[in-house]
Amino acid sequence: MLFGLDGVEIGLIIVFFCLFGGILSGFPVAFAIGGAGAISFAIIAALDRAGLLIHQAIDTGSEPYRALLAEGIRSDVISVFRYPDLPRVGESVFPQGWETALDRNLSFIVNRINERVLAGQSIETLLAVLMFVLMGITLERSRIANDLLTTMARVFGPLPGGLAVSVVVVGAFLAASTGIVGATVVTMGLLSLPTMLRNGYSPELSTGVIAASGTLGQIIPPSIVIVLLGTLAGDLYAAAQETRAVEAGCTDALTYLGEPAVLSVGTLFQAALLPGILLALLYALYAFGFALFNPSKAPAVAISDGAATGELTTRSERLTWYLLAPAALIGGALLLGTLDIVGSQSISIDRYSDAGETADLRTRVGPECKAAMIELHGQKAWDASVALQAEIDAAGGVEAAQKRTEEQMVDARATAIADAPPIGTGVSVMVVMMGLVLVTARGAAPSASPTPLLLGGIGLVAVLLLDILVIGPTTSSLATWLLLAAPVLLGLWACRTAAARLGQNELIRVVFPPLVLIVAVLGSILGGITNPTPAAALGAAGALMLAAYRRLHDEGRSGQIIIWASLAIGLSILIGANFDTRVNTSETSFENWFAFFAAYGAYLFAAFGLLYSCWVLFRAAILTPVVRETAKVTSMVFTILIGSQLLNLVVISFGGEHYIQQFLKSFDSEFTVFLIVMLVLFILGFVLDFLEIIYIVIPIVGPVIYGGTFDPKWVTIMVAVNLQTSFLTPPFGFALFYLRGVAPKEVTTGHIYRGVAPFVLIQVFGLAILWFFPAIVTIVPALMPN
Repeated sequence: MLFGLDGVEIGLIIVFFCLFGGILSGFPVAFAIGGAGAISFAIIAALDRAGLLIHQAIDTGSEPYRALLAEGIRSDVISVFRYPDLPRVGESVFPQGWETALDRNLSFIVNRINERVLAGQSIETLLAVLMFVLMGITLERSRIANDLLTTMARVFGPLPGGLAVSVVVVGAFLAASTGIVGATVVTMGLLSLPTMLRNGYSPELSTGVIAASGTLGQIIPPSIVIVLLGTLAGDLYAAAQETRAVEAGCTDALTYLGEPAVLSVGTLFQAALLPGILLALLYALYAFGFALFNPSKAPAVAISDGAATGELTTRSERLTWYLLAPAALIGGALLLGTLDIVGSQSISIDRYSDAGETADLRTRVGPECKAAMIELHGQKAWDASVALQAEIDAAGGVEAAQKRTEEQMVDARATAIADAPPIGTGVSVMVVMMGLVLVTARGAAPSASPTPLLLGGIGLVAVLLLDILVIGPTTSSLATWLLLAAPVLLGLWACRTAAARLGQNELIRVVFPPLVLIVAVLGSILGGITNPTPAAALGAAGALMLAAYRRLHDEGRSGQIIIWASLAIGLSILIGANFDTRVNTSETSFENWFAFFAAYGAYLFAAFGLLYSCWVLFRAAILTPVVRETAKVTSMVFTILIGSQLLNLVVISFGGEHYIQQFLKSFDSEFTVFLIVMLVLFILGFVLDFLEIIYIVIPIVGPVIYGGTFDPKWVTIMVAVNLQTSFLTPPFGFALFYLRGVAPKEVTTGHIYRGVAPFVLIQVFGLAILWFFPAIVTIVPALMPN
């Protein structure tokens, strides 16, 4: 053996040094990865042909090996790591020759590119990367960060360490709206760093908090890291659990687990919400604590540039109208929902009855699978499923869905009408949203006349009373809206007055537009309304319209077309939620035809508004660089994806992937295996970018870490937080390079390295919290629909 190492070990070392050398060469990373794969394969093939790479494999014909098989130990568990004393036999790392391995790699790379890049099941999800990148770059070019940083600095500046806290708040806000780390770090470095230094902040705290806050876009949804990692993790989890089920003696993962082995990007967005907020909170607490112990290095600063901040209000007024009143509105609606006073009033009845109840677990399995399922789910769950299955069998089997007769349809419809809540969900949501606008407007201008707001409140109360007393489940959608037209118009008139008052408050004026976009994008994903790709498209369109409106405002021109186009989008959604716009059915009522044409007209006007926004940005020389930068970033991601597939196949070809997986499987504790993987990812983060780790390392270790009992959501979010750290770890943390490029001359690289060190430790502390309290990751997906 060369240098006393196994041939596979030498091959892995060659691959790593080729990859590391390619990255350090200064050649574009997207192409360096593929080149590293080709060069490493050539070197390994040459050494193998010269007889210098010998793999010491277990002698499967030896008596000790056959004795282990006779004891019932599976062949996939037997490895040189778990049984180092087994007889071995030397063989080439390419048993069939490097030519065969090359031919197989070429065919595999074509298949993988077709499956994962061009036409696979994950391509639709990967399109969200393009949309989110376009959304982020557009918002960054619209100077949203400028306004946010100025406003937040004015709000938090008077506090100890307030400027640092404002950077964290803006970083979290931009993470939820853009998710582009480079743009966020550069923007905040250009705007905040000179201000912080000028006001006496230490260079270490200033650079550290800017670099760390800029990386929040890697974990706070919508995160490109989670999109890329989620598409890969979903496939790895499904395949690993199928393998686990077969090894347990079951036919498939559905039988063994009792549920489908599915992991979606939308679910991961839900899981990442609280961990992202947790990290932002830890950053802010550190900045505040640093200021308390080092007041001279993070002093309180009162920033004022003469901008209008709105009417001065007392603490009790802010508490009442910004906290208590909104909480009462939202809490009241939730309480009425739990009491079945608010809910869906749909009375549509399925022509077929529901199928009968089935057992939670499949009980008609073999002895080996039964023992494995009892070990996984517990004896109590197994006994309950067996008892329920016995009852089903005694009743003649599972009751199949039956087509209802006309009499049964009438009875079912009457039952649905009787059980319908008095207030519909759509009406309650509309009343709560309009009510929030009215109460916050009262807090923004308490000295202004309350009459318009009171009239709007009366209109909202009238809406509820009409829905309770007049409108019923059988009332048509058109009749409903005709009855509600007068009070709704009164409420909208009051909301218009309220919006004018809210616009006088700088904080609300700056935060509200991007906040609406964030709620629209994340709300549709987290609420299970749609998947990430359509939501990303909505976000990209919204970002273009927001940037165009901002441009028109700067030019002193009217943005009414964009405002009306935004309202048209809401109108089309509202019509679709309240009317049946499927006009290709055999019987379509007049009101549904009317709703269809109204929704179609709103759609056309919204499309016109989007095209008009693109024209405004194109004329202002904004759209062209945005599209160019989006194409560059997206092309880089997909090129890295293709190159990493090539490098990964090289590792597979000489047995490197199997060798690493055998090493990990040699440990009996899942926690030990996952801890080793996390440590390796953390160390690799010092020298590799997150994209290389996702597409090169995760496919190798994924079948092991996703093939156990850990919740896949928790595993994926832990990996994502770990990958976020790679942006901060010297010497190759990308956030450090971004900040170094825009930092003043007096800020040295040493300042930046020392500044990020505490935040790297905070990342580790955050990982420890998620390790010991996994419910932080799993609670939101458990509470929200998927």
